[in-house]
Amino acid sequence: MSTSSPLSLDHLVIHVKDLAAAVAQYTALGFTVQDGGTHADGNTHNALIGFADGSYLELIAFLKPAASHRWGRHQQSGYEGFVDFALLPHDVGQVVQGAQAQGLNYQGPIEGGRLRPDGERLVWQLGIPPTPDLPFLCGDVTPRALRVREGEVRVHANGVQGVAALTLVVRDLAASLSRYQALLGAAEPLLGHTVLSGLGIEQAVLSLGTQRLVLLAPVADADTAPARSLQHLLDTRGEGVLGASLRLGAGHTGASTHALPLAATHGAPFEWTPA
Repeated sequence: MSTSSPLSLDHLVIHVKDLAAAVAQYTALGFTVQDGGTHADGNTHNALIGFADGSYLELIAFLKPAASHRWGRHQQSGYEGFVDFALLPHDVGQVVQGAQAQGLNYQGPIEGGRLRPDGERLVWQLGIPPTPDLPFLCGDVTPRALRVREGEVRVHANGVQGVAALTLVVRDLAASLSRYQALLGAAEPLLGHTVLSGLGIEQAVLSLGTQRLVLLAPVADADTAPARSLQHLLDTRGEGVLGASLRLGAGHTGASTHALPLAATHGAPFEWTPA
């Protein structure tokens, strides 16, 4: 695909049942959490955790039953955790057209928006992917700084500066790699592709600007605990975000790799690593 601008990580979406409870727990983990507001369709409201690298986490909860919503099945099942992620294009329509030219049937631009608690109305455009292993696109119509605030809200007591890596589980690694290479452009994004010996898992690593995108898939007919675990996840929740690694600032006190408690993150697997 040929576009005039690269795609970068915009945000990760975490579905929670109770937004106020999630805000309190992420705050207790040392994150600075911002009130987001109510989305234009009235189905959901959110809170945001913005990072110095420009990416952010979106905590989203439903305000009413919405079975037809893109993430409505998670509301119905009671699932909490990662449900999606978005890439940021300079022009959604241009990227959608380029993707379609490469055989990726992205849909859009589709208008979206949100009303902030201070009354500021935000407008953006979406590009919806044809398969759940791919991200959606989110490009701003109103200035991005209105949607993704700058300044002190991007400073966190725990020292997190941004997203280092994002891991996805997919059904067919070769097919997903082909789709991502078409989406991400002419510059070769593949950093590595290997079978993890003895685990029954295939892994591919892609470059996404300053972040890494790791795709995992069970090897066909592999009878190992890790492969069975991934297959169970695919069968019950489907393809999508498995976990994320957050980058700590240089010199942060006690900076060491460790996982955050799932109960506090509402089922979203995170670890943070030193810069």
